[in-house]
Amino acid sequence: MTAKFLAEMIGTMIILLFGTGVVANVVLSKTKGNNGGFFMITLGWAVGVLLAVYATGPISGAHLNPAVTIGLASIGLFAWAEVPTYIAGQLLGAFIGAVLVYFTYLKQWAETSDPGLKLAVFSTGPEVRSYPANVLTEIIGTFVLVFVGLSIGISKAAVTSGLNPLLWGFLVWGLGVSFGGPTGYAINPARDLGPRIAHFLLPIPGKGSSDWAYSWVPVLGPIIGGVLGAFLYKIVYMG
Repeated sequence: MTAKFLAEMIGTMIILLFGTGVVANVVLSKTKGNNGGFFMITLGWAVGVLLAVYATGPISGAHLNPAVTIGLASIGLFAWAEVPTYIAGQLLGAFIGAVLVYFTYLKQWAETSDPGLKLAVFSTGPEVRSYPANVLTEIIGTFVLVFVGLSIGISKAAVTSGLNPLLWGFLVWGLGVSFGGPTGYAINPARDLGPRIAHFLLPIPGKGSSDWAYSWVPVLGPIIGGVLGAFLYKIVYMG
């Protein structure tokens, strides 16, 4: 379990290094990628997932997402006893990844005046704040993530060819460009909560609120969506 904990921590850290890193590059002032756009952001997250799955899949199965871990456990494909260890690794890895991005862009925080952009580096937020609609968006996105992701996992062609990580990357990229508009597509409780805690703790100049009032949405929505996606997978593929 120590190796699996470390794999989940390192894999989630990789995702956040690339994901929060690309957001910082796009939204913070005086960066090379400033105003690179949402398409660039979705590509960065996709590359992070691809590399994280490639690096840690053989060790822990590369859940890298509490919604995936809980979804698998809910249909009997993962032991409930191991769930806390996996989620602890995921949350810690997400936190560490966000902290490293903070140091990478250390001089850009003071150059950026908008506190909302600084929070956006770390955590998701809705374009239109409506908790029922925002939760529904996260449920749908994570439902697709888990169902399609598990389907990729049982594809013999994907496994034997080594395409699994690449397909996961394309899946996350597609989710970003198709479902990311309303809420920023957290689709992963650790991806949002770990960096939000980092935003709260780090000495970011002029950072403003960490928006804890919204923080439950990218936690609860993905968990519900992950469980629903896992149960559809069970119905379709496990009988």
